[in-house]
Amino acid sequence: MSETPTPIPDQARLRGWLEAHLGPAPGFEIVPLQGGASNLIYKVTLGAATYALRRPPLVGNDPTSNNLLREMRLLRALAQTTIPHTRLVLGCEQPDVIGAPFELLEWHAGFAAKAPLPPGFEQPEARRRMAFELVDALATVSNADWRAIGLDGFGKPEGFLERQVERWLTQLERYRVRNIPSLDRLALWLRENTPEMQRASLVHGDYQFINVMYEPALPVRLSAIVDWESATIGDPLLDLGWMLAGWQEPGEEASFASYIDWHGFPGRRELAERYAAATGLSLQALGYYMALAMFKLGIIMEGAYARYVKGRSTLPLHARMEHDVPMMIARGLRFSQAY
Repeated sequence: MSETPTPIPDQARLRGWLEAHLGPAPGFEIVPLQGGASNLIYKVTLGAATYALRRPPLVGNDPTSNNLLREMRLLRALAQTTIPHTRLVLGCEQPDVIGAPFELLEWHAGFAAKAPLPPGFEQPEARRRMAFELVDALATVSNADWRAIGLDGFGKPEGFLERQVERWLTQLERYRVRNIPSLDRLALWLRENTPEMQRASLVHGDYQFINVMYEPALPVRLSAIVDWESATIGDPLLDLGWMLAGWQEPGEEASFASYIDWHGFPGRRELAERYAAATGLSLQALGYYMALAMFKLGIIMEGAYARYVKGRSTLPLHARMEHDVPMMIARGLRFSQAY
């Protein structure tokens, strides 16, 4: 659901630019698929070929977000790896074609793991395979030789963990509209329990079911990791913590990741141990990474709530953050003590 209709780019200019790079083709169509606070996504058909086009949002919550130029650089680097990803077909770094930089990506006909799952994927063994594919794909990200593929300078791994709390509190101050219960308590715990980073790795930054694609038919195969706009070089365990912080286990209150039916998926510990075996990383401080993930997500989503409070959003999802953000912070505190 969008706050405003997703704008359609100047079709004649876009088609001309595409044909200049890909060659003339009969037939052209562009259809908006998603809009709002995240990148705008369109389905583009040019002749017999289909692509996804992504451009930055019309309005961003934070000036460091949605840097499509960084994502283009990363996708070019990923082409040298075995990391499953959506191939970058073309990248336009100038705004003169559609009013903003954009990237043209190969089209994936698969699915993200939203409920209901396609026929056959609701079976317990298929769900287990989906989870294992998710973890195994993350291990390929964490194990990538980021220097060898040209990502020197893509992030600042030195002092990465030590910067996290202040970095996110600084962002919060740009739009703070209230006091969030237990936020200061969680921030203090994170400061006092920051582990030593085991190694610097490529980090996706928003690794979860919603940001991967699966092939549409069995057997289960994860075909692409998408939405790399938050990627950097830092501590790989933050990706694992982010994924597991939104995981739902029997007997727990509902997580923020309510887009999926969690019945039949393996538990956090089994997935974490599979990741550790594939990467050689210790899980001793796993609770820290899960708590940090909830701290970070709560602050990000407080930005959405601030937009609602200030009259810049009417989305029910943003209004719901009045209650959900404090729940995320409370969840982070529980992770800090339970793992």
